[in-house]
Amino acid sequence: MKKEEIKDLFDRFESIACDYEGVECWSARELCGLLGYAKWERFEGVIERAKEACTSVGERIEDHFPSAGKMITVAKGAQREVVDYMLTRYACYLIAQNGDPRKPEIAFAQNYFAVQTRVAEMVEKRLLEYERVQARHKLAETEKRLSGVLYERGVDSKGFALIRSKGDKALFHLDTAILKRKLGAPESRPLADFLSTINIKAKDFATEMTSVNVQQKDLRGIELISNEHVENNLAVRKIMLDRGIIPENQPASEDIKKVERRLTSEEKKVLPKKK
Repeated sequence: MKKEEIKDLFDRFESIACDYEGVECWSARELCGLLGYAKWERFEGVIERAKEACTSVGERIEDHFPSAGKMITVAKGAQREVVDYMLTRYACYLIAQNGDPRKPEIAFAQNYFAVQTRVAEMVEKRLLEYERVQARHKLAETEKRLSGVLYERGVDSKGFALIRSKGDKALFHLDTAILKRKLGAPESRPLADFLSTINIKAKDFATEMTSVNVQQKDLRGIELISNEHVENNLAVRKIMLDRGIIPENQPASEDIKKVERRLTSEEKKVLPKKK
């Protein structure tokens, strides 16, 4: 997400926060639109899943999803009362966790409600870390899928590692071991754990193309598949260079495992304190 989009969403989420019986809350009806849901009926399903998650951790639904009627204007200016909820921060967090992850508003909300001290810069920083972690998970899934495809074509784990290494050299113009040293990454850890978000996504894109083309072209054997993977990484590198991005010059990023632990720790702080 762009900085301007984050600031806009931050201001909009802040503007609908209210005090309900001494507790900071958000109206479900107002939150519905902000989270990208055009129909209340669809959003109700998300609320129900969030309620189930609330119950599963031993919290009372009444404490976080109190019902509150809301008057709306219908045809010819008539007023009608509809169902609404005054959602606590924790309830909003659960709703975001159970929403459609493809919606940028949901990704923003997951991080907005996880940060206790709501400062726009903190939310932005957390969103960037969240995006990097998600990209790393996506790459792991893509590589696992490609490994399965290659195994069916007679390539074992050692062969897969060799193919992946050749792809890295094509993308970064450096051997994996040399790039690890440049980034200060331990030899025993995957290179991707210390790459910037854009480089993780670049590796993922090239790997996705290899997975598709190996199947469409019915490629078999290490040599043919290696050539395919190298070509795909070179193609991705060219796109990046054309846009002024040199993959091997991207600075090292923080160990992804540390980032994940920090995000998880912050999420746990959202949990209401037991009395």
